[in-house]
This record gives sequence, structure tokens and C-alpha cells, in this order.
Amino acid sequence: MNLKNNCSYAIRLPMILGGLCLVSAALISCGKQEKAQTSSDAVTVKIGNVAPLTGPNAHLGKDNENGARLAVEEINKQGLVINGKKVTLEFVGEDDASDPRLGTQVAQKLVDQKVVAVVGHLNSGVSIPASKIYSDAGIAQISPSSTNPTYTQQGFKTTFRLVGTDAQQGPVLAKYTLEKLKAKNIVIVDDSTQYGKGLADEFEKTIIAAGGKIAIHEATNDKATDFKAILTNIKSKKPDVILYGGMDATGGLFAKQAKELGITVKIIGGDGICSPTLAQLAGDAIGNIICSTVGVPKESLSNGEAFLKNYQERFKVQVEIYSPMAYDAVMVIVDAMKRANSVEAAAILGAVATTNYAGLSGQIAFDAKGDLKESVITLNHYIDGKVATLEVVKM
Repeated sequence: MNLKNNCSYAIRLPMILGGLCLVSAALISCGKQEKAQTSSDAVTVKIGNVAPLTGPNAHLGKDNENGARLAVEEINKQGLVINGKKVTLEFVGEDDASDPRLGTQVAQKLVDQKVVAVVGHLNSGVSIPASKIYSDAGIAQISPSSTNPTYTQQGFKTTFRLVGTDAQQGPVLAKYTLEKLKAKNIVIVDDSTQYGKGLADEFEKTIIAAGGKIAIHEATNDKATDFKAILTNIKSKKPDVILYGGMDATGGLFAKQAKELGITVKIIGGDGICSPTLAQLAGDAIGNIICSTVGVPKESLSNGEAFLKNYQERFKVQVEIYSPMAYDAVMVIVDAMKRANSVEAAAILGAVATTNYAGLSGQIAFDAKGDLKESVITLNHYIDGKVATLEVVKM
């Protein structure tokens, strides 16, 4: 036995063992770190929102975005746990500028960003082409404001809406025109969009079926600012009532110019014109306007006082039309996550279809097409420049 070698070995052994211990500790530590990374208790889930944030309908689009954003912020503040994991909602907003072509582009952008569901779009003419993108991706699309019946009649399993349709709204306006306004000679003007023309056509069908007379049905466009030529022709027809199918940006100017030409008959319209902003656009012609909204009045919202207060405090503006439904759309998506116990788009879509949720805007449940099983059409006029309820019709 070599004592020198033995001494050297004896000296090295603790060093080797110590090194092994350090290596082992490092491996154990790495293993723990890797496990912590792969079994994280928190996940981020993206919810898309699309609305016109630029262009003449930007105030309505921003209203939609605000409603959805408020819901996301409230959910995150309250805390959300799905399948044992903490979930943080990420709001992903896009601007479609009320343009169908841009709408399909941003729809694909949201799909590429892996959103699990989408709140939008505002306009029927954008929701309808965009719906094919979401359908192909298997992502739930919940519109808080699109009323054209075609939106949910395409056979897609991904389309839902939180408002009544023009097939309901048009006849309600027609019935009011005939029974309450006693109109005999009626003029129709639409803005040539899927929303405006769709509403006007439903109104016209009901008037004719009831034996009423349409003196003329004129068409303009959603970017028009000068209606003098159309209105001069309309004046010659001596109408009792004028139906305008379009949005408030053009509807307000139409009403204002009508009064300037001495046309003082009632101008009626759908939800697209029925905003607080209409009073600013129509000026002193606002008293001639009667319009419908596709939901309950603000004062009838469930827990509406708190919502309106929170909205005002958060965004420093008043609610326009659809933000309560945009808020509800997010809540419906979250309710679907809870019931599916999943944050996967396919599971959420399946659960949205079986929704039975008490929302701000009422009890929300969908039929096989994605329309509300029960909806409300509210007729309004303006008092001192503010929207005021005339009557509420349950559908």
C-alpha cells in the first residue's frame, strides 16, 4: 500500500463527494424549476373585440369596445380560476372602420393571434363576411349589435347575437307607423348597407302586407352628407311618415336637412340612429324623430345603475347604444369557460351554444341559429335632446 497515494485519495474523496452533492443539488434544483415552469398556475386567455374605431361610426364602435373592455377589467379584478388555474383575460381590440374588406382582414388577424372568442362586429355588413373566418377557425363570434337576419342564417355554428333582428324590428316600426302615427302615405330611404336596406325591406314588407302605401323607396349611401336632391323629391310626394334605414351619422344629417326644406313629418328609424349623439347631429329636428332600439331601455338594465355609473367613471362618456350587450358578450364567454371548465376555443364554443345567463340586458339563451330565444324592441323619441322610452315590445 502506498501511503502517499492513500493520503492523496483521502484528500480528494471529500472533494469528489462534495462536487457530487453540488451537481446533485443543481440537478434537483433544475428539475424543480422546470416543473414549476411547465405546471404554471396562471394562464393568459385572449378575447377579441372588433368595432369601427375610425370613420363616421367610431363613437358607436368605441361604445362597444368600452363595454367589452369594462367586463374584461372587472373579471380580472375579481379573479378567475378555470380547471384549477388562475386565468387572466387579455383584451385584444381591432378596428374594422365599418369596412367589410378590412373586417375580414382583422378577423383573420384575431384568429392568428389565437383569441378564444370574439365580441363583434358592430355592423351587419361587416359581421356577415367576417363570420366565415371565425367559422373556419371554430371560434365563437358574439355580436352585440348586428341585426340583419342573414348573419345567423348561414348555417355556421359559431355565430351568436345579443340583440333582436331586423325581421323583428322592421315590423314593430311598421305597426307603430300604421297604428299610432296613422300614416297612409309612406316614404322609405335606406343607406344601401346590409343593415340599412335590410331594415327598410322588412319595414316595407310589413307595410304592404297590412295594406299600406309606399310612395317611393329611395337609396343613398352610408357616406352621404347632402340629401337635398332626395329630400326635394320626397317633399313632392307629400308623405305622412319617412322611414330612414341607416346609422346616426347620416340619419342625423338627413333629418336636419329635411327640416331645413320644410319637411316636418315624423322620421322613424332603427337602432342605428337611436343614439344620444343623434341629438347633436339632427339639431332642432330631433323632435321629429322616433326610433327603435334592439334591447331594453338603459333604465331597465339589470343592475343598470351600477353599470352606467362604472362606465361613466371609467370612460368619462355616456353609454351610446350597444355597450351593455358588448359587456354581456364577454360575460357569456366567461360563463362558457366556467361551465366547460376549459379555456380552449372549441370547448368555449360548445358551451356558448347552451348559454342560459342572466345578463345586464336580460336572460340570455340562444336558439339553434344563435339568435336570442327572447328579445325586446324598444320604441323611443327624444325629450330635451335625450332618448326617452315610448313603449317596450317583447318578442
